[in-house]
Amino acid sequence: MKKLKVLFLAFLLAFHYSPAQKQVEKEDTVITRILFIFDASQSMWSNMGSERKIVIAQRLLSAAIDSLKNIENVRVALRVYGNRVDINKGVQDCEDTHLEVPFEKDNIDKIKHVLKSTQPKGTTLIARSLEATKEDFPACKNCRNVVILITDGIEACDGDPCAVSRALQQNGVILKPFIIGLGNGKEYDQYFRCIGEYYDASNANSFKTILSVVISEALSSTTCQVNLLDVNQKPVETNVTMTFYDKNSREVKYNLIHTMNSSGNPDTISLDPIATYNIVVHTKPEMSKENVKLKPGQHNIISIDAPQGSLFLKSNGNMNNQYNFKCVVKQSGKSTIINVQDFEKTEKYIVGEYEVEILTIPRIISTVQIAQSTTSKIEVPQPGKVSFNALGSGYGFIYQTVDGKLKLIYELNTEQPNETIYMLPGTYKIVYRSKTAKRTMYSVEKEFKVESGKQAKVDLF
Repeated sequence: MKKLKVLFLAFLLAFHYSPAQKQVEKEDTVITRILFIFDASQSMWSNMGSERKIVIAQRLLSAAIDSLKNIENVRVALRVYGNRVDINKGVQDCEDTHLEVPFEKDNIDKIKHVLKSTQPKGTTLIARSLEATKEDFPACKNCRNVVILITDGIEACDGDPCAVSRALQQNGVILKPFIIGLGNGKEYDQYFRCIGEYYDASNANSFKTILSVVISEALSSTTCQVNLLDVNQKPVETNVTMTFYDKNSREVKYNLIHTMNSSGNPDTISLDPIATYNIVVHTKPEMSKENVKLKPGQHNIISIDAPQGSLFLKSNGNMNNQYNFKCVVKQSGKSTIINVQDFEKTEKYIVGEYEVEILTIPRIISTVQIAQSTTSKIEVPQPGKVSFNALGSGYGFIYQTVDGKLKLIYELNTEQPNETIYMLPGTYKIVYRSKTAKRTMYSVEKEFKVESGKQAKVDLF
């Protein structure tokens, strides 16, 4: 099989790292655990420039790992494949992958010793080695788990690293991979796109630089601010919840309430730079931004359109909402309910036109325009109180005359002889028949009037 001279593939894994703990907090210590997977297949004997690839990889990786020795809250481990079983006349061992040095304190020298003594023998089993990493990380609450794969070739064991990567990402095990090829050109970008982003290292110096950059990205703090823009594209909207989803696993990575800092600017937050995010801002309706990639070790600015105005619902003569009115809010022309709002309450909505259905008796349907940073108000007349009295339970239906036709607006409780409801001012009709009346002609029809703030009594006998 044709070999691709690839140096390493970095994955961030999220084992045992709950969403509530992913926002780095001062009182929590986050451990970064880096698992190096080292290719010891026979092709590592070939040259890169004037040196063998195995010699370059051993020397530079040992130096990189040694630089981690005194960094607080960092742990490392080493998995090697192809180092125990020789390829013999085309026969290869596709299970030859082993965790040579597990995660433990003060194991840097042990890893360097294993690297130095490693002799390339076997084949290239990338997929199986990646799959095996699931068992390499002990349970940990506050750990960031990073895998860096160093290899000079493509899969040789009929495994599918792309399928393994997709499955692990979809299950929330790993995040975005990084691939760095050794002098093979951009054409290999297409081959590795299903796994992650491809970089080309053309010599030992570029390998050293790229290895340093990747480790730095794994350890660095990456910050961002989310600018919620008004209609004038100014970042002044705030105090709404933002959910950051991992694009691949759909896992909630962060769930935060947007805040302005003491300087009046969107607050700075720390995020893991490896993931690609889909961000949902929980305005009404929700606004979102997909495929957000952060620049590691830098301050990133993410802008999302979220212009808002307010809606206030008021019942005249009712300061305490004693009638418990509510209204259903939809965007004009759409059937999806985006909110059920109480009276005597102000709530924010994205700028636009809305259809508001007020759940009074009878119901009121109104169109309202929400404008930037203004409050639109809908007032409803103070209702009246109507008591319906019967000698027993029965069937009662209340109608309102609309355009010369009767429109059903309320149905009485068939199990209660008496019922009291609040109704808007107006003239109405009720048709009633007792359950004990077995003839249709015994139906009773009455007209009654409701006045604001007053009580009416309707006898149904």
